[in-house]
Amino acid sequence: MTAIKHALQRDIFTPNDERLLSIVNVCKAGKKKKNCFLCATVTTERPVQVKVVKVKKSDKGDFYKRQIAWALRDLAVVDAKDAIKENPEFDLHFEKIYKWVASSTAEKNAFISCIWKLNQRYLRKKIDFVNVSSQLLEELPKVTEESVPSGENQSVTGGDEEVVDEYQELNAREEQDIEIMMEGCEYAISNAEAFAEKLSRELQVLDGANIQSIMASEKQVNILMKLLDEALKEVDQIELKLSSYEEMLQSVKEQMDQISESNHLIHLSNTNNVKLLSEIEFLVNHMDLAKGHIKALQEGDLASSRGIEACTNAADALLQCMSVALRPGHDMLLAVKQQQQRFSDLRELFARRLASHLNNVFVQQGHDQSSTLAQHSVELTLPNHHPFHRDLLRYAKLMEWLKSTDYGKYEGLTKNYMDYLSRLYEREIKDFFEVAKIKMTGTTKESKKFGLHGSSGKLTGSTSSLNKLSVQSSGNRRSQSSSLLDMGNMSASDLDVADRTKFDKIFEQVLSELEPLCLAEQDFISKFFKLQQHQSMPGTMAEAEDLDGGTLSRQHNCGTPLPVSSEKDMIRQMMIKIFRCIEPELNNLIALGDKIDSFNSLYMLVKMSHHVWTAQNVDPASFLSTTLGNVLVTVKRNFDKCISNQIRQMEEVKISKKSKVGILPFVAEFEEFAGLAESIFKNAERRGDLDKAYTKLIRGVFVNVEKVANESQKTPRDVVMMENFHHIFATLSRLKISCLEAEKKEAKQKYTDHLQSYVIYSLGQPLEKLNHFFEGVEARVAQGIREEEVSYQLAFNKQELRKVIKEYPGKEVKKGLDNLYKKVDKHLCEEENLLQVVWHSMQDEFIRQYKHFEGLIARCYPGSGVTMEFTIQDILDYCSSIAQSH
Repeated sequence: MTAIKHALQRDIFTPNDERLLSIVNVCKAGKKKKNCFLCATVTTERPVQVKVVKVKKSDKGDFYKRQIAWALRDLAVVDAKDAIKENPEFDLHFEKIYKWVASSTAEKNAFISCIWKLNQRYLRKKIDFVNVSSQLLEELPKVTEESVPSGENQSVTGGDEEVVDEYQELNAREEQDIEIMMEGCEYAISNAEAFAEKLSRELQVLDGANIQSIMASEKQVNILMKLLDEALKEVDQIELKLSSYEEMLQSVKEQMDQISESNHLIHLSNTNNVKLLSEIEFLVNHMDLAKGHIKALQEGDLASSRGIEACTNAADALLQCMSVALRPGHDMLLAVKQQQQRFSDLRELFARRLASHLNNVFVQQGHDQSSTLAQHSVELTLPNHHPFHRDLLRYAKLMEWLKSTDYGKYEGLTKNYMDYLSRLYEREIKDFFEVAKIKMTGTTKESKKFGLHGSSGKLTGSTSSLNKLSVQSSGNRRSQSSSLLDMGNMSASDLDVADRTKFDKIFEQVLSELEPLCLAEQDFISKFFKLQQHQSMPGTMAEAEDLDGGTLSRQHNCGTPLPVSSEKDMIRQMMIKIFRCIEPELNNLIALGDKIDSFNSLYMLVKMSHHVWTAQNVDPASFLSTTLGNVLVTVKRNFDKCISNQIRQMEEVKISKKSKVGILPFVAEFEEFAGLAESIFKNAERRGDLDKAYTKLIRGVFVNVEKVANESQKTPRDVVMMENFHHIFATLSRLKISCLEAEKKEAKQKYTDHLQSYVIYSLGQPLEKLNHFFEGVEARVAQGIREEEVSYQLAFNKQELRKVIKEYPGKEVKKGLDNLYKKVDKHLCEEENLLQVVWHSMQDEFIRQYKHFEGLIARCYPGSGVTMEFTIQDILDYCSSIAQSH
């Protein structure tokens, strides 16, 4: 094993600057026995690296090759399998577990012992040794590198050098010296004893020379000792001089220390004086309020523009003084405390003066505006609040100051403003709506029948009076209508286009007056009360319930600003409180317009939709947008109710049994509705609502036309269907309603089908006997008799044909057509003017039957010379003369 170890050291580890410390011959457990060597090595250079190297004999020769190396720091566990019994197996746990079987237990124990010693010396990480005998794990003596000679510090331990390192290789210089010495003695190899004796003699000679040399140098040593004594004396003298110099310098040092301390005190005093001056200047510059500002806050005129400007500047200066960030310790100074108290007193005094003055301005505005209401009572206009807003906006900066310094008084002013202005606006808006209602219903005298009475035209008992209006207008329509259909207030025959146009203009004027009023007030509130306007979710009237209780929003401490979202809510709540009467008044006006004429809901839907769209483009979360949106819902409900009432009244129609039906009243009403709606909804935003209404109405018209036609006794069903669907088709063709294209085609198809049915039914068989004769001929042909052989049948020979034809001379034919014309004229109504159309269709049908008979005669009686007593030209002449005579 020693020879193998030396060979491995020479061939593998020396070229890599490594030293082999321990070796064990192993093979892998459980597999084919392939021997290899595990070697424990350290590098010869620092830092020392410890490795476990697997060496294997090459298959191509007797030399060894390095197969794999593991760093010892990667070794986690050494498992010896059994600490008591001898067992050659052991495991090394690197990145995976390697199982080995040593050639002997002694080699295994020596290798594990070497690994343990290397771990103790070089690794900070301790390796776990499992199932290892305690005798192998003996602590090595702690030897520092300084205590180990330079030739030995590469070994594992100082005391166990022979155990760990059994062989130490000569370095190159040692090998060279030995070779030179051996070349000087040729027999060194052949006669080792003679070579050893020679070396011994030479060593004795060297020892003698060294002794003589030491004895010769004794004199020189004595001389050197004398020189050292003299040098020591000189050093003592120099030390005495240095001591005297040090005593002198000590006094100078004490004086310099005193001067330095004095300078430090002077510098410290100067620094403190500068800092004190800076602090005093800071307090004087930031906490000193000019006398002019103090006078303005105490006695300044809040009514004049110059006084307002002076008070504004003084309030800003006071706010700056109170807002200054004091430095640490300032609040302990008596003068600072007194100045802060003075500022607080000034702030409280001026806040009271400002709040009192603005409250007086609010009250005075209510009185001034009330005096101007009389001149607006006869005109449909709202008073202009711009002068009032302009005067108040002069106080906007003072309101901002009040908001940041005394939020309680700011909130109180806000509440007072809402209280005064809500009462003022309520009077103005109610009077404005009363004027609008009077203008809608006519003069004051006429308005009494709609429930409007009193000098100011106020509505009382609006519900009962509007119901009376509905009954009265419905009764007027019944008395004026000659139709048999009771349409109630659906028909507006007693109101012409001018009345509806007037209503449309009044309603538009109402909305046009309200819109700038609300926008101007909202803009003023935002500017005067310093509230930000941004988009937020629309509010409801319920949010304003807290306003009546005296609080605008969540309670805030004095001087605490509102967050942005709260300011948006505050604007909306103030607008709801101030204009709380707008939505109820608009709803009352809409109800009145709907009662006057249900078709007014079309005008209101278009106008309201346009104003809602405009308001949402400006600010979708504004009070105006929210309020108009709520009212638009009411208008849409009235519109849907109007459509539902029309359909319901269609279903309730009753027809007379004694007179012809003609154009049904609800068909005419649909024409009126569609014509009116198309003129109103031209380029409107709510076209989709109208299209849905069209679909519902036209379905109702179709269903109820057919229902009336089925119930009609005086007028044939086909005539009712033909005339009414012709009227519907003509209406849809004229108006060109895109969403009813399918219904227009359906109406045309129904009109055509029932026209053809009526013509066939009314014309019947004008040449009855001749028709029966040719039906028999067609029956024979259908039975298989050839057409040219029919004339040989006894009942259908030429003599029978001539006999039948002679019964229908031209005079009889003309008489029959004249009676038919009178019958058709009696069935058809005059307003639809379909008589000539029906008569022309009957003429064409009669000619078709004539040609059919002529064709049968030509095919079944060829060459017989039998012809009809009249010609097609005679038929045309008969029909033309009959039409002209009537």
